[in-house]
Amino acid sequence: MSIEDTPAPRSLAEALRGREDASLAALLRSRPDLITPVPTDLTQLATRAGTRASVVRALERLDRFALQTAQALAVAGDPATYEELLGLMAGDERDAAVVAALPHALGVLREQALVWGGDDRLRLVRTARELLSPSPQHPSPTGLGPTVQEATAGMSPGRIQEIVATAGLPSTHDSVSAVAALTGLFTDRKRMTRLLSQAPVQAREVLERLLWGPPYGQVTAEPAAHLRWLLDRGLLLPTAPGTVVLPREVALHLRGGRAHREPEPVPPVVAADAAHRPQVVDSTAAGQALSALATVEELLKEWDEGGPAVLRAGGLSVRDLKRTAVALDVAEPVAAFWVELAYAAGLIASDGEADERYAATPAYDEWRELPPAERWGRLAEAWLAATRTAGLVGGRDAKERTLAALGPGLDRSAAPEVRHRVLTLLAALSEGAAPVAGSVLERLRWERPQRREEDLRARLAQWTLNEAELIGVTGRGALSAHGRALLAVPAAEGAREEPEGPGDKLPVHHHRPRFVAPLTPGEQAAATAAAARVLAPLLPEPLDHVLLQADLTAVAPGPLQRPLADMLGVLADVESKGGATVYRFTPASVRRALDAGQTAADLHAFLTAHSRTPVPQPLAYLIDDVARKHGHLRVGAASAYVRCDDDALLNEILADRRAAALRLRRLAPTVLATQADPAALLEGLRAMGFAPAAESAEGDVLIARADVHRTPPRTAPEPVPDGPPVPDATLLAAAVRAIRAGDLASTAPRKPSEGTVVPGELPRTSSAETLATMQAACLTGESVWIGFVNAEGAASQRVIAPVRVEGGFVTAYDHTADEVRTFPLHRITGVAELADD
Repeated sequence: MSIEDTPAPRSLAEALRGREDASLAALLRSRPDLITPVPTDLTQLATRAGTRASVVRALERLDRFALQTAQALAVAGDPATYEELLGLMAGDERDAAVVAALPHALGVLREQALVWGGDDRLRLVRTARELLSPSPQHPSPTGLGPTVQEATAGMSPGRIQEIVATAGLPSTHDSVSAVAALTGLFTDRKRMTRLLSQAPVQAREVLERLLWGPPYGQVTAEPAAHLRWLLDRGLLLPTAPGTVVLPREVALHLRGGRAHREPEPVPPVVAADAAHRPQVVDSTAAGQALSALATVEELLKEWDEGGPAVLRAGGLSVRDLKRTAVALDVAEPVAAFWVELAYAAGLIASDGEADERYAATPAYDEWRELPPAERWGRLAEAWLAATRTAGLVGGRDAKERTLAALGPGLDRSAAPEVRHRVLTLLAALSEGAAPVAGSVLERLRWERPQRREEDLRARLAQWTLNEAELIGVTGRGALSAHGRALLAVPAAEGAREEPEGPGDKLPVHHHRPRFVAPLTPGEQAAATAAAARVLAPLLPEPLDHVLLQADLTAVAPGPLQRPLADMLGVLADVESKGGATVYRFTPASVRRALDAGQTAADLHAFLTAHSRTPVPQPLAYLIDDVARKHGHLRVGAASAYVRCDDDALLNEILADRRAAALRLRRLAPTVLATQADPAALLEGLRAMGFAPAAESAEGDVLIARADVHRTPPRTAPEPVPDGPPVPDATLLAAAVRAIRAGDLASTAPRKPSEGTVVPGELPRTSSAETLATMQAACLTGESVWIGFVNAEGAASQRVIAPVRVEGGFVTAYDHTADEVRTFPLHRITGVAELADD
């Protein structure tokens, strides 16, 4: 049979049945909700594809022009021809851009199973038509109203005949033919032009006001003459007392046949704001990446001994977020981003103790041992896939509760898609080009105009641009080389765009952007490793030295090696960060190093070994002075006591007014006691300027090493998916095979017999007939059609080829499942032979 002789499909199921396996797989990939669970046959797949929830989701994923095409089909006839659709989209003047883009848009709708049928009988699925058709309750974006037939449905026959006569049409014998005649007038360009040429100027102004919607207007009980002229000729039709509507046919004539005021066949161009040399972009992004690593490490260092407490409802308190922002020297929204990024990467979590606090996880220690580029890759990969949205921190949820960092309610399933899409748009620009933020937002709105969270998506896009700069994926607003590698987008792909979907190839100026599908976990891991390899040469080698200065500071001209950075972090405080880090030595910082078990000799040797300049005399004096006083006072548990061989020093403490809160009393010339605990006593004496040391019950000095607090092993939070996951190639192939086999079982022709039932029903035969037919099929090797009820009571129909019948069971090759199975005979409702063809 030739293609021309192939009968037109009568339903969506028949249209799907005529598709190739690759086309079915594409449908299931683009609409993964259809495969959960796998349909038993193509009829069930078509039914599921027409459900309201599935259609709404499919419409939300259409770009603006494809959606406009679907909206035009919703106001066209059912079925409509391609020429009718083209007229609605391109108008009488046949817009060249629309003419070129329409085949592609129609191909997308067909691939999505929203439209079926040939070009001579295009049908929008019923649910989509109901959602997109104009109605008083749900106006269409086209701004069109009901047809003449719909608007006159409740009108009296006499009134319809009056309108027909006033419009200059001959009277008819019934309302149906009268409405048809009026519709014919309104769709005839020449006759309508003559009719409207007679309209009063004010009447034409009324039509212009209603032309692009909304098409409804209000009139009084005694309308003005120009309104009466329109009403008498059906150019305005009453829909309710005091309400009139502009019929669809009239509006289309006045619009020149166009359903949309401004069809948008070509996506908005993402404009470049500035162009930089790629080397400058990469080096800037690498600097940001290095700063991101330092910031995360500084954050976790702040929480080494146990971070902020967990709120009862979960998350950080506003006060703790402010403290974190001060410690990191950043604004609170930026601090929330770093906290959420560390959480998404699995580096921090709650410890689960009775007094629950946030702390670093064991994974943080493993992360710190990785090379810098790999550490950055872990952060960037976590950010790209995270659904938690730091930008929402400080806002309100639906119940007007404040959203806290690390708290509930921050997941937004659209976040990964928006991040990926924004970065892909940046990748489409030439290397080194930074986009105009507004043009990125316009492009996103064109690509997903139907999404209900449009404002959220715009904010997500803006946050993505800001966060990508913070983390070092972009530099000076342009996508870096390691950012491209993270997306697995070749640099040469730049400005070239490819058409997507099954439609005809478009001219170059009508090309759609090539949508880069989200990577699988394995592919993303490979892309992250590649990005780390690209970034590694851009990062400076860690240094093993600092520059000591006479003002009690040390300058690190770059990143430091791990042991040096750790020790310097204990011995000094960070004063400023940037390309070079400035550390300041203070009595408190030196005492901190001594508390950690270092001696003055150790500190002198350390500084001498790691300084390219001589150790300044003020710094040497500071270390010796603090060391001389360190441990002179000893604090133990009485509740707490202070002992010192110098009783004059104890007298000084007792005489100091600042010691009144400690409530000290002398037990012996060299011992003071208090009811305060040792930690409070240590803190109080240090606040007074002394340098006490804690001691054990045996009198040994307790070394307060920087032992870190870690949570039990924790896994990173799982992203909240935006609907069912996209199936992989293996699942798609298996699903298509199962659907085809199930469809074969449900549509296989059967020989007519007394036991055969009408199509769609299970065969019914007696046990003896079933057994006899099975045995005969075993001998002849033929396939048969059976009805089967499983242990859960679910009925299905299958095509099987019996191999053996014994012991109340039949072993057969099940064409539906594409495998050999054993069926209990008592669960087979009946059997029928297949037709010879």
